[in-house]
Amino acid sequence: MTIRIGILGEIGSGKSYVANNFGYPVFNADYEVSKIYKKDEKIFKKLRKKIPKYIASFPINKNEITKAILSNKTNLKKIITIVHFEIRKELKLFLKKNKNKKIIILDIPLLLEYNINNRNDILVFVDSKKKEIEKRLKNRPNFNRKLINKFKKIQFSSTYKSSKSNFIIKNNFKKKSLKKGIKRILKEIL
Repeated sequence: MTIRIGILGEIGSGKSYVANNFGYPVFNADYEVSKIYKKDEKIFKKLRKKIPKYIASFPINKNEITKAILSNKTNLKKIITIVHFEIRKELKLFLKKNKNKKIIILDIPLLLEYNINNRNDILVFVDSKKKEIEKRLKNRPNFNRKLINKFKKIQFSSTYKSSKSNFIIKNNFKKKSLKKGIKRILKEIL
């Protein structure tokens, strides 16, 4: 049976960086979402129907999504409802494709919040220093404090996530120490 490892952590804590360093297939929900915005006309039509004031043209422009989220409390929920359904379908395909792999990594920001995890999943919390997170967020090309705060509001707290985790991995964004932490986790679960 495939071991599923779910990566948890704050926005900007380096979840994807950690996920990619495990050396196993990774399902990256953020990547899948941007693919959907670029290629899925069905989703475009659904979003345009729900929030016509903001979604104007296909492929969906990330700035339109950002404006929609920031302008109205309910828009984020509407977007998540539509997009999450597609993400779950993509996840099913990913799981099927990798069913013979020893381990798969789930890099899904709302893993716990939307009950995407299974009971048997091994949860790894990425612990990063606040200062480091802040620095990394500000360096993102599309950095938007208000948007980040909106997403933080719909996520469980770091305290809760770390309490639900089987492992905590310190991420100081240095490959050597990260590899050591990953090795330790893999040794324990394999």
